[in-house]
Amino acid sequence: MAAPMVKTGGRKPTGQVVEIDGKRGRTFAIRFRSYGKRHYFTLGTVAEGWSRDRAQAELDNVLADIRRGIWREPDPASDLQPRMPMFGDYADAWLAMRAPELRESTIERNRYSLVHLRPTFGDMPLDAITVADVNAYRTAKLREGKLGADSINKTLKLLAQVLDYAVEDDELIERNVAKGKRRRLKVDRPRRTWLDTADQVVALIDAASDLNRRVRPGRDRAMIATLVFSGLRIGELLDLRRGDVDLASGRIRVRSSKTDAGERDVNLLPVLRDELSAYLARTDLAPDAYLFGTRTGARESESNVRSRVVAESVKGANAILAADNRAQINDRITPHSLRRTFASILVSIGEDPVYVMGQLGHSDPAFTLRVYAQLMNDRSGERDRIRAVVNGEEWAEMGRNGDSGRSAGEGRSAEKSRNPALEKAWRERAQ
Repeated sequence: MAAPMVKTGGRKPTGQVVEIDGKRGRTFAIRFRSYGKRHYFTLGTVAEGWSRDRAQAELDNVLADIRRGIWREPDPASDLQPRMPMFGDYADAWLAMRAPELRESTIERNRYSLVHLRPTFGDMPLDAITVADVNAYRTAKLREGKLGADSINKTLKLLAQVLDYAVEDDELIERNVAKGKRRRLKVDRPRRTWLDTADQVVALIDAASDLNRRVRPGRDRAMIATLVFSGLRIGELLDLRRGDVDLASGRIRVRSSKTDAGERDVNLLPVLRDELSAYLARTDLAPDAYLFGTRTGARESESNVRSRVVAESVKGANAILAADNRAQINDRITPHSLRRTFASILVSIGEDPVYVMGQLGHSDPAFTLRVYAQLMNDRSGERDRIRAVVNGEEWAEMGRNGDSGRSAGEGRSAEKSRNPALEKAWRERAQ
């Protein structure tokens, strides 16, 4: 029995050719809307002889038949059958389409989320995914124990973004079943961390000098110093090129940021200018080279910075601090913790909220102070010590090999230096 004829009247039928790169290769489909109803039909792959021109011709024929009132739903035996895209193929096409407008770090996070989403939703048609499926995925990931609640929510956010595009832009499905707070797990607000003493600041940077890694000489120390004394987000830090650092004018130009306000000039504090000068004096980087790239010159990954630079420097710093019976650093310190530290340093040395806001790349000074300005412990003389560190006046005395009772030269000569160039810089600073 033939399928019923589509009713005439209503809005003019419109449609579009769809191309998706999936497991079968490039596949062509057509979607169209007529008389209040959406239709989607998969035509075939390149290997099966389909091309964009052939798909467009098929769509034109369908729309012409609809306008004449003679179009019918295809018979079950027809090659033209409704076939909704599978989530995995559609998500890959969605990410490829958005890639030119996304930062590489965002693309990496999206790909990581798809790794977790694909086993559950990859082979499901978009219109077959239900609220129950989303809830079941959320529960299963939580029981699996490999991801925390916040990370699971990030994968659900990506699922919702893909389905939202299928609803709003491609009009493939009627409803986004992954959207809304009820689909998310409750996440406890983390306790914010930062460095709260001058001793901790110096110990962390000092410890980064000793990381035994096959990267550019002095890179890790300069990287930690830049995080602490410039407040860059980790993505901003890793996107920096050599040409973005102007030692003569004392500025870092942040060209790649997640917000418009984030594109800014960061003024170099005296201590950071010294550190970057020492680092750049030992490297031969072209203007377009990554400032903190890998040994081969590629962009360093955020995960490596977190686990192999920041975390390892914290361990080394705590060993330094423990040896002198000083307060140790919270072991949950992250690159973002060092961003908070920078805000605290600026507030401690008397900078006003509007200036701090601009240096951090925020648009609201009240938000800046509320979130980031966790003042250094206001113990006797602490703000003076922070100011001295910023100005390079007490840098060596507070390092690994010295204390406040030694001169800079005496402190660093207590043991053989593992870094001759930096040893020289310490001695020059002490003169």
